[in-house]
Amino acid sequence: MIESESKQLTMRQLFAFFIPLGLSASLVTISHVIINSTLARSAHPETIIASYAIGLSMLGIIERPAILLRQTCSALVRDRISFRAMSVIAVYMILAMAAGGLILSYTPVGRWIFLHAFGADEALLSRILNVYRVLMFVSIFSAIRCLYHGIIISNMRTKWLTIGMIVRLAAMYALSLFFIQTDRVTSGQVGAIIFLVGMMIEAGVSVWEGRKVARSLPEKLKDHPVEKPKQIFQFYRPLLFSSLIVILVGPSINALLGKTSDFELAVASFAIAASLAQLVHSFFSYMHQIVLNFYRRDKRIVLRFATLLSLIPPLLIGILGYTPVGPWFMEHVMGVNERLMTASLYALRIFMLYELVFPWLDFCNGIVLLRGETRIMLFSQTANIVVTLTTLIACIVLAPEWNGMIGSLSQSLGLVAEIGVVLFVLRAASRKAERNLATGLTSHKG
Repeated sequence: MIESESKQLTMRQLFAFFIPLGLSASLVTISHVIINSTLARSAHPETIIASYAIGLSMLGIIERPAILLRQTCSALVRDRISFRAMSVIAVYMILAMAAGGLILSYTPVGRWIFLHAFGADEALLSRILNVYRVLMFVSIFSAIRCLYHGIIISNMRTKWLTIGMIVRLAAMYALSLFFIQTDRVTSGQVGAIIFLVGMMIEAGVSVWEGRKVARSLPEKLKDHPVEKPKQIFQFYRPLLFSSLIVILVGPSINALLGKTSDFELAVASFAIAASLAQLVHSFFSYMHQIVLNFYRRDKRIVLRFATLLSLIPPLLIGILGYTPVGPWFMEHVMGVNERLMTASLYALRIFMLYELVFPWLDFCNGIVLLRGETRIMLFSQTANIVVTLTTLIACIVLAPEWNGMIGSLSQSLGLVAEIGVVLFVLRAASRKAERNLATGLTSHKG
């Protein structure tokens, strides 16, 4: 039976599953481009984009547990019992994120973190807090969205992720036009409002379709062991701890960029370059789902699929960074001024290294998730943050005039370190399995 399933798997099936996922992820990034383009049309774009970027970095820390709900749900939920157990974990995460958001927004803790941990200027603090007081609600709707995304993906209804994103983008673009045409782009809070409205709409679409999928699941699937929230949390906990390490990358970069020769230019140029890089690689950020759903059926065709797709991200970044396409896009689509555009282009070119590594890291992480060995990510993402911080500090000491390029280089080298650790551990595990197999065969012959 396994052999016949393997023969039935084709590249066409993989593309049919993957393309809607890739499109939905790319559309997420386009939403950030819409926001940055809106803010770039303000009277003081560098200041406003910097305040929004720092608030968004904090959102990345608070929201990360919500994103992990998607991977966990996709890997573990197969019936209504396991979905109810997953929902309990989701509720706890939502309450924790809401509490964290309130503390950061309305107590001295938030002021201290933004000033000292993020290195923000005192003059920017009130702007950043106003941005985050809106963004904190984004994490709540993101958690609801990701919970239902998990069962939508595992039940092969990936087109609904694309549909939800299209509706979200249409609303965000319309709201962006409203703010621009009425001359109301006066703070980073405008970007936060656009983001929140979009996330609420996408969450609504996900719930609408996801509830139908949940009702179609069997009450209890035979031989599926997941029944209690405790079992879900055993898988989820290492992912959560490792993510708490890696999400320090963004805030660390923004904080240390404050030590460069031009803080606002460095943060704004890095934010624009990073948003374009994310626009490129986001399409390929669901490679782990290909591994989770198809790797055991046919390893060879999945590897061939990954190899084909991994060539595209660095090629696209090269086109944006080294041809007139990039400057044209920044000027006419994003509305970036010449000074900011030049700095952003330099930062973008360095992201080619990041794009070479990213698809393969996501592929390897898919194998880690498939084996349930999520503890590996604790080590790999620790290596990421260590190398990122080391590179940041070294570049700021030796070449502070690089501005946003320091962020690109640090983030890229951190990713190289992360995949290095994952490959080392997976290879060591493979060799151990081969030795155990050889020992077993020898004992059997004896």
